[in-house]
Amino acid sequence: MKLSEMHAGQEGMVSTLKGDERFLNRITSIGLNEGVGFRIIKNDRKMPVLIFVRDTLLALNRRDSEKIEAKEVGA
Repeated sequence: MKLSEMHAGQEGMVSTLKGDERFLNRITSIGLNEGVGFRIIKNDRKMPVLIFVRDTLLALNRRDSEKIEAKEVGA
């Protein structure tokens, strides 16, 4: 499932990153790479997706969150 499809409170793990080289460089430099765990803090329509990853709160724009495939864990 895409990161943008997850709901607040869900925990997941990044499974695949899709995008061009610029996107991949940027997203991995902030700590989001394959296999990393995260928790969705807030995911409201037309707003950035807030996630907690590696002891950091990140805000990802909707377009970027569509390029990140994740699987739910801890369900």
